[in-house]
Amino acid sequence: MLLASGVLATDIEVAQTVGFGIIAALMVAAALNVVLSKNVVHAALSLVMVMAGAAAQYLLLAAEFVAVTQVLVYIGAVMVLFLFGVMLTRAKLGKDTDLNNNKGWALGLPISVLLLGVMVYVLIDGFDDTRISGSGAGKIGSTANVLLSDRIFSSYALPFWALSFVLLAAVIGAIVLARKD
Repeated sequence: MLLASGVLATDIEVAQTVGFGIIAALMVAAALNVVLSKNVVHAALSLVMVMAGAAAQYLLLAAEFVAVTQVLVYIGAVMVLFLFGVMLTRAKLGKDTDLNNNKGWALGLPISVLLLGVMVYVLIDGFDDTRISGSGAGKIGSTANVLLSDRIFSSYALPFWALSFVLLAAVIGAIVLARKD
């Protein structure tokens, strides 16, 4: 099927699949860095990358409102509060050798591989003959038709900005309190 811009619909589906693969690979690498990092701040920043990857996946699904909400709520608020807690508790900012003192990690490895295998089996068994259609733009229920984001962010943009400045002040206060003179 040829779209109005002269691009084939299958070309768009291939590009979306490639984009999904690249973003998913970056998310997996960042998630591994969250678990394996010896530095708490680096782990938190890797978690930001995982959450940003989820927002990018929402954009590929044409769910712009959910993507913006993901960025505002999880990356903006939750991670700021997490870093606020790390700085306020005077956690070590460098490498910490005894960060993971769990002696039973070897038991968790085969269990996690087993759970991964079960999830892959269920996904393949449940969706083996299902095909994903086009981008979904213009369908009933899409965010383009609802314009909910326009209603929220037009009237309430100023409170969102004010809240971001309050969170910034809290982070600066945590840095000042946690500093050693």
